[in-house]
Amino acid sequence: MKTISVLHYDAFTEHPNQGNPAGIVLEGEKFNESEMQKIAEKVGFNETSFVLPSNIADLRIRYFTPGHEMNLCGHATIATVFALKANGHLPEKETILIETRAGILPIRINQKEQSTPSIIMKQIPAQFKEFNGSRKELAEAIGIAESDLDVNQPILYGSTGIWTLLVPIKSLHVFSQMVPKNDLFPSILKEIPNASVHPFCLETFEGEATMHGRHFSSPFSGTIEDPVTGTASGVMGAYYVTYINDKGKNQPIVIEQGKEIGRNGKVSVTVSDKDDQLDVEISGTAVFVKEIKIILE
Repeated sequence: MKTISVLHYDAFTEHPNQGNPAGIVLEGEKFNESEMQKIAEKVGFNETSFVLPSNIADLRIRYFTPGHEMNLCGHATIATVFALKANGHLPEKETILIETRAGILPIRINQKEQSTPSIIMKQIPAQFKEFNGSRKELAEAIGIAESDLDVNQPILYGSTGIWTLLVPIKSLHVFSQMVPKNDLFPSILKEIPNASVHPFCLETFEGEATMHGRHFSSPFSGTIEDPVTGTASGVMGAYYVTYINDKGKNQPIVIEQGKEIGRNGKVSVTVSDKDDQLDVEISGTAVFVKEIKIILE
């Protein structure tokens, strides 16, 4: 039997047991892929990250849900880099490169004006694809009526590393009524059956927030809902400047998420034009919660 130390950090918050929990294994090179998957399943968080050496970047990160490996995960990246910085495991420089299955991404660490570092993560350029499925079935799959959908904005698949379906909703009060039927998603999301579903609206609880969202997991991931989502927040920012307000470019777009399930958190997104593409960065902080011991037989 092996006993593995997993660090529990909450991302996109400075308060333990808020934001989005991530499991972090600092010596990921000690485990094969099957063991990583078993560890992630036992931890049970939406994502557990494994830190490994890299020949082409400062470090490599692999991300596992309880059900499968992910190409990229925003909140787990923020939490992992924060943990590495806090434990003195990073080189003394402002920008590091991380190797992921989505590519090599630069991560900046800003600690100049605050005691708690802010981790700034560049994502891959935003992409969008049409959704041609049933709006009625989609609404029912997240527990609302078709009339709750905002017809003034398009329902689109979006990605800055991971595909999610962006679903505009008219009113904030509807979010507390949502109960997802995740097992129905693949039959409705025919273009990208393994995508997650991300309803959002322009009404917010917090005055500083630009948008409010929830994030319902693909059934293949083994989880139901992601409390505060980095990759989906990034593509929400790109959606905002493309379809809602192009004056939002180069300005902080604040995404709030998690209130309905008691895990409040915020993600700051900055979107800019670069080489005819939308350049997306997210930023946030994290907090250590506890060490978890996992036993592999």
